[in-house]
Amino acid sequence: MVPYMAELDHLISLPPNLVGDFSELSGSERDWFGASDPEGSKIGSGGGTCHLLHEAWRAENSQESFGDWLSKGNRVMIHAGGESRRLPAYGPSGKVLTPVPVFRWKKGQRIDQTLLDLQLPLLEQLVGGLEGKTLVASGDVLVHCESRLPELPDVDVLCVGLWSDPETASHHGVFFTPRDHEHELLFMLQKPTPVEINELAQKHNYLIDVGIWILSEKAIDVLMRKSGWSGNGFRAGQAGYYDLYSDFGTALGREPSSVDPECSGLSSAVVSLEDGGFYHFGRSSDLIASSHRLQNLVVDQRKIHSRYVKPHPEVFIQNADVAVPITEENEKVWIENSHIASGWTLSRCHVLTGVPENSWELQLKEGHCLDFIPVGESDFCVRAYGFSDAFRGTLDGEDAIYLGEKLSAWMRERNIPEGVLGVTTDLQHMPLFPVLSSRAIDGSLLTWLLHGPQNDGSDERILALWLESTRWSASEINAGADLKRLAEQRKEHLVSNLSLLARNHHRSVFFQMDLLHLEEKYGLALPQSFDYGKVPLAEEQVWKEAMLRERMQRRHDHVEKAGEAFTLLREKVLSPSSHGRPQPKMTVQGDQIVWARSPVRLDLAGGWSDTPPYCMEYGGKVVNVAVELNGQPPIQVFVKPGSANHIVLRSIDLGCSEELTSREQLLGLEQELGPFSIPKAALVLCGFLPQPSQDLRDQLQVFGGGLELTLLSAIPKGSGLGTSSILAATVLGALSDFCGLGWDLMEIGEKTLELEQMLTTGGGWQDQFGGILHGIKVLETNPGLVQRPSVRWLPDHLFTNPDHRDCMILYYTGITRLARNILTEIVEGMFLNSRTHLEVVEEIRRHGERTAEVLQRGDYDQLGEAVSKSWDLNQTLDVGTNPPEVQSIIAKVESYLLGLKLLGAGGGGYLLLMAKNLSSAQKIRELLHDHPPNDRARVVDFSLSKTGLQITRS
Repeated sequence: MVPYMAELDHLISLPPNLVGDFSELSGSERDWFGASDPEGSKIGSGGGTCHLLHEAWRAENSQESFGDWLSKGNRVMIHAGGESRRLPAYGPSGKVLTPVPVFRWKKGQRIDQTLLDLQLPLLEQLVGGLEGKTLVASGDVLVHCESRLPELPDVDVLCVGLWSDPETASHHGVFFTPRDHEHELLFMLQKPTPVEINELAQKHNYLIDVGIWILSEKAIDVLMRKSGWSGNGFRAGQAGYYDLYSDFGTALGREPSSVDPECSGLSSAVVSLEDGGFYHFGRSSDLIASSHRLQNLVVDQRKIHSRYVKPHPEVFIQNADVAVPITEENEKVWIENSHIASGWTLSRCHVLTGVPENSWELQLKEGHCLDFIPVGESDFCVRAYGFSDAFRGTLDGEDAIYLGEKLSAWMRERNIPEGVLGVTTDLQHMPLFPVLSSRAIDGSLLTWLLHGPQNDGSDERILALWLESTRWSASEINAGADLKRLAEQRKEHLVSNLSLLARNHHRSVFFQMDLLHLEEKYGLALPQSFDYGKVPLAEEQVWKEAMLRERMQRRHDHVEKAGEAFTLLREKVLSPSSHGRPQPKMTVQGDQIVWARSPVRLDLAGGWSDTPPYCMEYGGKVVNVAVELNGQPPIQVFVKPGSANHIVLRSIDLGCSEELTSREQLLGLEQELGPFSIPKAALVLCGFLPQPSQDLRDQLQVFGGGLELTLLSAIPKGSGLGTSSILAATVLGALSDFCGLGWDLMEIGEKTLELEQMLTTGGGWQDQFGGILHGIKVLETNPGLVQRPSVRWLPDHLFTNPDHRDCMILYYTGITRLARNILTEIVEGMFLNSRTHLEVVEEIRRHGERTAEVLQRGDYDQLGEAVSKSWDLNQTLDVGTNPPEVQSIIAKVESYLLGLKLLGAGGGGYLLLMAKNLSSAQKIRELLHDHPPNDRARVVDFSLSKTGLQITRS
């Protein structure tokens, strides 16, 4: 079996100054290995890939050969070690740690998210289901894809591309494929002209290279040798120059554009990300343009959570205190980690970063940018620059543009003597930027840097200050910035902004952020009331606020408290039933029995997406199958008229009974859960709850007499087969028939959701619908309070044809685990927009659709993989889903399996095992019979239910 998410190593190339502190500064939950390229050497993207792999291998101090080390697991590798000449503001910390604003249409994003945080999920998904692969990606590009990922061919070099127009494609590497085999790579060209692309497009499809390549061990071996690798080391002591794209890439394909037999001997393919987007963060203009495109990626107003309209959509303010008004005249403005005092005047095309607290009078013209970089304990390096500066060129060259003019002209205007810079061959290395104490920095200095001499008597002083100060070049800033001080300054701004975001919830992204992360990492002081400016909270925000306050109080008091958020949700779910109470009336003859029986459900995919509040906010999608056990529906309910005006409840499997004679016995069900909590709650929903002044006996007299309700659940509690929910639905179905309520299957399923909220057990809707609706089906709901799933039945021959049916084994492990505590923890994450929870549940929901397609194709092997993937996703959400006792059972039979899943949300007692073939199935049965884990474990025969819930009368 191939696990859904193989073991992943994370490697990243970084600026030298960032390597030692990357884990701390990134805040990443991953364990990263970071290294920088060899100092003073240009080794290209191919050589850089090989160097980083080599350093990671050496760092493990392993006795393994490089090849053996490489064969273990998969890797995600990101190249993020560039000089950042065109985006100087984030050169010191690396563009990969650029703060990216929370999208107004997305929930679960973190207020401190970086470009890396947004890049990583897609990269991990692309490589996670493969074996022995290394994914290489660029650190200054975000490839965003909300839609389903394509199937990935197993080749040596897999390139990811996007559809494009010729003009855009001319600035990138371009893959060309045949029209009739769209995944086959014919050849790659680097930055072909639009004319060339148009000519080639007559016979070929073309896609732009987005910098995501997935390489096999064989491809890495070729790449290493091209970079100077020999045996277990580099011939020259380090990797030589080799470019992954222009050298390696152009030699790939069936008709490569450059000749290299070693490279062209590698198998290759191209896949496109449908509806994917390419967002570059390489230049200051890209920083704003890409952020703007991302913010407006979704224009459907129903999906946009923050309705605030900015004066100009291309203004981005993060972690900042801005005391000047932002108007329609201000566009292409980026303010981050800064204090902008009331004496500032802004224009357009600004990037303002790291500005310390000040009271300066300062006017910025179009294109003026400022960056204050912490140096040592208290100093700052002051960098003024132009929005489009490229930080290239010689001092006297035409291309050395600084602050929008030739650098030599800028110096002459300020009377800066010739020769003072020393270095004149590359603007990136010229010491232009003074390192000063905060006391020495004032508005006149900045005005002099940006506008030139003011002829007000201060020019000579400022020139002397500039000449006498230590000055750094852009490259020295990258190497010497105090990144920890920079991060601390950013955090202080962020924390101070939190209360403002909360108070202005109606105009901010507060309630769509990852509130769990926010509370755990930063803590926050919430306003006493969110009814700020007389703008009330939306319904779902009320739940989130209650859960957030509860989390904060729990942290403060260290005491578990009853969940108000769960109570509010329960009241909302129950509110539809409060509009009218059913009026039950006995509709059977005195000697008749209503007999209801239901199958159980095997959950194949999508479980958790059906759970409130997630399904109410996003909709749910599940695939399950209704089955009978040992030839019988295992859940049965009998209702018959009683001999007196009381209600008698009996449980055959539990061997107990209870007599109900008073209203009080039907109240307080959530406080005292017992063996008959489900039928009592069902009776209440069916109208058996007298008014306070009325006695239950009196109501039963009006009803037509008493009743006896008998339960039989022929499966153990905590089995993972949806037992409790299906039992509740079966009771409700039987009572509906007995009392003449006329509920159909959909109403019974909805009432079951209400019943579970009454009992505070929570849970979703898939269990009851999975059991009472027959066969194999995909069930889907839209966002909203009322969760009535649409149903699509799927082909069932994999569960009825003996060649496949007999390869499936249902094994009761004898180990049970109730889902209630697990449910509470995960639902809390849903309430608080936990990114970790939402990302996994979203993937679970998407996997439901993929599994449905597998069933429609009738592919047994792929169904095995899909079922295993479902369980892997469940384990990602809750590691306790695979307890050691269950893993020991699996270890005995794993080599004979295509797929398996411990059924249910809580990893309950039943395992669904999908053998490779009939002989493997027989071997599994023998091993499980001969080596049971306990005296309760057994194989249980199951068969597809073609009826679902059946209700008959004697």
